[in-house]
Amino acid sequence: MFIHPFDHPDVVAGQGTTGLEIMEQCPEVRTIVVPVGGGGLASGIAVAASDADPPVRVVGVQAEAVAPLPASLAAGHPVRIDPGVTMADGIAVAKPGEICCDIFGALGVTVLTVAEETLSTGLLLCLERAKQLVEPAGAAGVAAMLEHPEAIETPAVAVLSGGNIDPLLLAKVLRHGLAAAGRYLIFRCQLPDRPGALATLLAEVAALGANVLDVSHERVAPRLLVDEAEVLLQVETRGASHCDAVINGLRRAGYTLKFI
Repeated sequence: MFIHPFDHPDVVAGQGTTGLEIMEQCPEVRTIVVPVGGGGLASGIAVAASDADPPVRVVGVQAEAVAPLPASLAAGHPVRIDPGVTMADGIAVAKPGEICCDIFGALGVTVLTVAEETLSTGLLLCLERAKQLVEPAGAAGVAAMLEHPEAIETPAVAVLSGGNIDPLLLAKVLRHGLAAAGRYLIFRCQLPDRPGALATLLAEVAALGANVLDVSHERVAPRLLVDEAEVLLQVETRGASHCDAVINGLRRAGYTLKFI
């Protein structure tokens, strides 16, 4: 017998017990932020929270690249979209469920979308600060809190709804998150092909307080003149403001940076 993963009333009711547990353990909660794919979990939580006193608002979150709910709610029925590419594969559902659209519409559930950069930053935040390993889809609620703080009344609870992530993907997402947070900088830079040019560049980076993680040096390429070389630098910085200071400092020193 086929049991639908999200568009079945019993599944929605069962997942809705998460909302009851949240309100029991955190009675002061005003907003519950939930990742949304087909919408079963968020629909169940919305129903559970609908009779709360004082009111508890439910906010659904989708990745910008696969976000059929805004169009579906506007149309009043599920609408299929052409999905883009997202790291949040756990919520990459091109068409939401009928039950989700009905409940969201009836209860006025808000839907937010988040960028890929914020998804990776949210995952990094969970891992680094909360010691919680979640997949990108599971971190969508945290990403919404980072990207749309004005839309979320506190105290708020973000549901972490998945930890199924491949170690290789995790390494890529962490690098992505570090870059989005301004703590990991990758750029190309062309130099004169003469002794000491690379050492001078690295000395400039060191003087700006950044840590060089990797250097790749290219001398022979069609894009380079015979007296030019190119380096690819991976640099660790302390945060967004320090990253900007490093970039501006290198530009003031006369270097042209091409970012990857």
